[in-house]
Amino acid sequence: MKPASAALHGVRVLDLSRVLGGPYCSQALADHGADVIKLEPPSGDETRGWGPPFLGDTAWYFEGVNRNKRAICVDLSQEAGRAIVWQLLEQADVLLENFKPGTLARWGMDYARDLAPRFPRLIHCAVTGFGAQGPLGGLPGYDAAIQAMTGLMSVNGEQDGPPLRVGLPVVDMVTGLNALSGILLALYERERSGLGQSLDIALYDCGVSLLHPHLPNYFGSGKATTRSGNAHPNIAPYDSYRTASVPLYLAVGNDRQFARLCQMLEIASLPADPRFIDNRSRCAHRPQLKQALEAALSQHRAEELAPRLLHDGVPCAPVQGVEQVVAHPHTAYRQLLVDMGEYRGTASPIKLSRTPARYDTPPPALGQHSRTVLSELGYADAQQQALLDAGVVISHD
Repeated sequence: MKPASAALHGVRVLDLSRVLGGPYCSQALADHGADVIKLEPPSGDETRGWGPPFLGDTAWYFEGVNRNKRAICVDLSQEAGRAIVWQLLEQADVLLENFKPGTLARWGMDYARDLAPRFPRLIHCAVTGFGAQGPLGGLPGYDAAIQAMTGLMSVNGEQDGPPLRVGLPVVDMVTGLNALSGILLALYERERSGLGQSLDIALYDCGVSLLHPHLPNYFGSGKATTRSGNAHPNIAPYDSYRTASVPLYLAVGNDRQFARLCQMLEIASLPADPRFIDNRSRCAHRPQLKQALEAALSQHRAEELAPRLLHDGVPCAPVQGVEQVVAHPHTAYRQLLVDMGEYRGTASPIKLSRTPARYDTPPPALGQHSRTVLSELGYADAQQQALLDAGVVISHD
């Protein structure tokens, strides 16, 4: 069990989800003390094979979102396997799953019909592609396809180039965060009502929710959004600019910051130019503004200029690679890396003063805790062996 100092100590999560959205959510719950039991099919979570690179036989992709969990391997196509789930639900506060809609119902585990009457305090969180109903209800969804369908790709890329996928699984990860938020909301509300509820978290919904400011801009103008590369559609200068070294990204959000930038670059007269006097004017004259700024920036190295600008109140940064992020002293200061033996992971960004995140165990092997969990459920050694022999349970402990 997780230590009592953790924020979610005493909360038990049965995690039947695979790939990214659900596991990303359950790792966040586990980091803050929830006892997460990850149940995988005999083939395992498919991300165990999403490599290279691999740590032993397991892809680092899996390692990235599955620490602090206990793993059991159960064949839910068999009745005896589903019986184990029913026993686990007796002790669970949260059931997290990302099966195709209708799967649990076929197993006699529909939330409204079967689970809620028997476990009225249970919080059920279903992560799906499109939800269960509607024109696309029940269809499968993966991050990149959802990025394409929800317009994220249409606003990502250079103005004269093709639509591009965002270079990380942003829909899956935001879906995981929304699932986390929903679960915490439901746990909080349960303190008042004493009742659980079912959460419907769809990748499609989460993808659409990310379209800020593009949806508000469309609502206000009636015009389709076009790609703008690294530039912000509503703010200038808010773009990547050439320097004497690597590109510098300027995120200048107001006139005061613009004036300080120009003073630092020794072009202090620029803010008085009618073309650049306020944000609306600067947006209307982006090419001229970029030309003037890059002429001044050509005399500076981004790595040296950025700290000076930041300390003067101008938000900016050199464009860095992943390896530079890992090596950056502020990454270490913020304790954003977790090391446990051969495992290295990204720490929780959620920092609580009294009950911080804990990193107790690396991601588990497939079925690593099958016997331990079965023992907790009251299965005798002979019963466990019978389940193993029948292929209902797989154990690698």
